[in-house]
Amino acid sequence: MKKKDFLRITDISQSELLEIMTLSEKVKKELKSTGKNKPVFAQKTLVAIYEKPSLRTRISFEIGMTQLGGHSVYLAPTDISMGKRESASDIGKVTGSMADMIMARTFKHETVAELAKGSEVPVINGLSDLEHPCQILADYLTIKEQLGSLQGLKVTFVGDGNNNVTHSLALASAMLGNEFYCASPQGYEMNPAIMKEAQAFGSKVVQTDSIEAAAKDADVIVADTWVSMGSEEEKEARLKTFSPYQVTQSVMAMAKPAAIFMHCLPAYRDKEVATAVIDGPQSVIFPEAENRLHAQKGLMLWLAGIEY
Repeated sequence: MKKKDFLRITDISQSELLEIMTLSEKVKKELKSTGKNKPVFAQKTLVAIYEKPSLRTRISFEIGMTQLGGHSVYLAPTDISMGKRESASDIGKVTGSMADMIMARTFKHETVAELAKGSEVPVINGLSDLEHPCQILADYLTIKEQLGSLQGLKVTFVGDGNNNVTHSLALASAMLGNEFYCASPQGYEMNPAIMKEAQAFGSKVVQTDSIEAAAKDADVIVADTWVSMGSEEEKEARLKTFSPYQVTQSVMAMAKPAAIFMHCLPAYRDKEVATAVIDGPQSVIFPEAENRLHAQKGLMLWLAGIEY
């Protein structure tokens, strides 16, 4: 059987995304009701390679593998110096000959793609500059739990459109037939190629500089940090440019009454989102964070081809 990688959200189809959602729901329900999962990954190892630090990515993959009976090996940025001391492709060949699965959190998408080319086992993109597909699996798991549906929704992102979360969220939303709006200041729009790819699914995908148009009647409003890792030197300019795009209670009031607010975290209070929204009744950011664990487990089970 040909190995499957998960480098972009479009590496899976709509039906496969729904399969992963079902697996994620199943392992979550089992864990919540019995306190454990079946050890189907006994004697299996995930190697997790990090160029960028992480809280949610690391603990969700490590705890997820442990709960499924497997083991995770953590490789810090200084452990292997991927692309400097050794090529990503060679690291993929060596690691894939010993491990059962690889997850990598990289600065450049080309790095995780090269890693996957060398590996004979599935490679998961834990984050790159282009996409953050694992986050979006957790996001849609949360949306289904909170709103009862994955489809027929208006999903809005407010902030930096040229962002890995925005890209994966736009593609997944379009794939599922949802409307997707991105409200960004001029010069920070979505990658045009991603925009075109999302629109090709036939769903309504809109880039606008109007936060009002994007938030109006939305079911889901999503934000992310204005200053991502690697953009720190632009901090002051970004804070000034993005200040009109803060998600406030007034912005949430433009959405539907039952709308939810989401954020991949860490969130910077009173920057991209007001504290009153983070701590308010529409915020689901902490259930969303927990769902990284359950979505990750569903993804790994699906990639391994394990019937659960």
